[in-house]
Amino acid sequence: MTVPSVSPPAAALDPDFVTLLTSSYARAVGAPLVSARQDAAWLYNDAPFALLAHNTDADPRFVYANRTAQACFEYPWHDFITLPSRLSAEAPNRDERQRLLDAVARNGFISDYRGLRIAKSGRRFWIEGGTVWELIDAAGQRQGQAAIFTSWTDAV
Repeated sequence: MTVPSVSPPAAALDPDFVTLLTSSYARAVGAPLVSARQDAAWLYNDAPFALLAHNTDADPRFVYANRTAQACFEYPWHDFITLPSRLSAEAPNRDERQRLLDAVARNGFISDYRGLRIAKSGRRFWIEGGTVWELIDAAGQRQGQAAIFTSWTDAV
């Protein structure tokens, strides 16, 4: 599915949220998420990787998904940011997904993640080359978790 080209929602370009994403990644992983030349618009519109984040609600919901992630999961922005993140995996795979998120909460991040996910249409696909990290703000408060993955293939 191709996500229609529209102006990015203001929330996708929020400099404070992009700083939270990038600074949390750099602290956790020890490397930059993007180069200094790549701004919020590039991250949302043009990044060749999928980037998503969810909040700290009891049933966390997505609060960010760049256009690559929207295309992978087949949800436009307005649907994605209301979606409980657990619904990105089928019910039998949710326990494995929860173990991953618990490990991230304990360790700060995990890398080289591979997991089975489901798109809005029901298409199943593997995400690969994933890094998941804790979103920690400048005051040290946990704001959620974020994930980046660099490749995906349809499950057969």
